[in-house]
Amino acid sequence: MRILVLGRHGQVGTALTQSLQGLGELITLDRAQLDLSNPDAIRTVLRELQPQMIINAAAYTAVDAAELDAATAFQINAEAPRVIAEESERLGATLIHYSTDYVFDGGKQGAWMEDDATAPLSVYGRSKLAGEHAITDVGGTHLILRTSWVYGLHSKNFLLTMLKLAETRDELAIVDDQIGAPTWAVTIADATAAIIRDAGEPSQLAALSGIYHLCAGGHTSWFGFAQAIFAHASVQRQPKLRPITTAEYPTPAKRPSNSMLNTDKFRHTFGDLPAWDDALQTCMQVRLGLIA
Repeated sequence: MRILVLGRHGQVGTALTQSLQGLGELITLDRAQLDLSNPDAIRTVLRELQPQMIINAAAYTAVDAAELDAATAFQINAEAPRVIAEESERLGATLIHYSTDYVFDGGKQGAWMEDDATAPLSVYGRSKLAGEHAITDVGGTHLILRTSWVYGLHSKNFLLTMLKLAETRDELAIVDDQIGAPTWAVTIADATAAIIRDAGEPSQLAALSGIYHLCAGGHTSWFGFAQAIFAHASVQRQPKLRPITTAEYPTPAKRPSNSMLNTDKFRHTFGDLPAWDDALQTCMQVRLGLIA
């Protein structure tokens, strides 16, 4: 099986490079090798490579910057997935695409279900939702995996930002009224690999096409996430953490206050997912070289 991963150097793309080993002929591309803002380039590359499995881990993820650059956000997050889905269907391939909790407005009490009404608050969220709709409209075999609060040991993310700030700051003010599930990129990559491994053949996933929520179990706030990071980290400077409200930390893009995603559908279909704090502890052990 030829597996094509788009977004090789992103958080999830980096993790996929390891998790997918042994499952087939793995081809990974970064933005220098495939410009997702160029539909013709996408079509040309996919027709040349003819993969049986396409995993789109590439996205425009600069949430605040997207407020001033909507055209690029929609080009990468909506138009590119549409073209990828069209070519995937043409090839008879399976498409796995990652989406986000930001398609919701955060106003619900309790965890969001896959079929709950969407109402994104930001350009980023609207562009990712448009990508979901584009893939669904095209049809073909596809899995849209919504995740949340992705972090890891590569690229830019909350965990690495906290560790960097701890080097120079005595106190960190962290938002405590936004709730979600911090999800290690490796959790996403391993779950994706398990889906492919258990299916055996990509065609076996045809009957399972649709949207699934894939994130770690449990939930916390950004403040709680920061507390857990420093509880598991071995750092010379342990900053004081101060909880604040979203109103005290305004950003160009609005974030949902409740990003909890119900993962029952994923668990019942594909298997269990780790608790967020357990995954974080493992991630920090990898960072410290305690485990491979």
